[in-house]
Amino acid sequence: MVDFSKLQDSLNIHFKNADLLKQAFIHRSYLNENLDVGLPHNERMEFLGDAVLELVVTEHLYQNYPNSEGDLTNWRAALVNSKNLSQVAERLHFNDFLLLSKGESRDTGKARQYILANTMEAFIGALYLDKGYGEAQSFITTHILEDLPKILEDRSYIDPKSRLQELAQEHVGSTPSYQVLEESGPDHNKRFVVGVFVDKDQLAKGEGTSKQEAEESAASAALETKPW
Repeated sequence: MVDFSKLQDSLNIHFKNADLLKQAFIHRSYLNENLDVGLPHNERMEFLGDAVLELVVTEHLYQNYPNSEGDLTNWRAALVNSKNLSQVAERLHFNDFLLLSKGESRDTGKARQYILANTMEAFIGALYLDKGYGEAQSFITTHILEDLPKILEDRSYIDPKSRLQELAQEHVGSTPSYQVLEESGPDHNKRFVVGVFVDKDQLAKGEGTSKQEAEESAASAALETKPW
């Protein structure tokens, strides 16, 4: 049995309606194996939390930065994308409270990243429903907007391919190129493995359901492995 009191204590947030908190952590797959839960999965709550998150982040950026709409849009995207939200969820130990099927609980890859990001949005939705906009805003400011200075400093708001190109030209005077290394699966469910190269050196490789997604994955991997 998951003890959500530990999460509430660690966050110093105590829900009036404990069912709202529990629902935020119920993945659709969990209900297939636990028919007597008595609560729905978290997808509608995630829908609400996504809107609250976007509003809080947008308001903060608008009030504090006189930059162009394009800059603010890119910064917001970097804060609310699944990668950043899943990292925040991991910092807050959301993994320990997820209610998943046995199959989903074994998957710790990209699928888990999406589940954590969606759970973070659902948690924000639950917090909004239980305690109102102010509490949700405070949580987002403390745990998500705190990442903004680092995002601005390392310029991670720039998409991975553009950032890698910028760094490669700066440090080695070359432009990265991408090559499909593997292609598998039927037309409706393709998988691509793409390598990113500078001159003839392979920096990294990435996977995706499209060439574009695989290229972005490869660029992200290269940014993590290169000392630039």
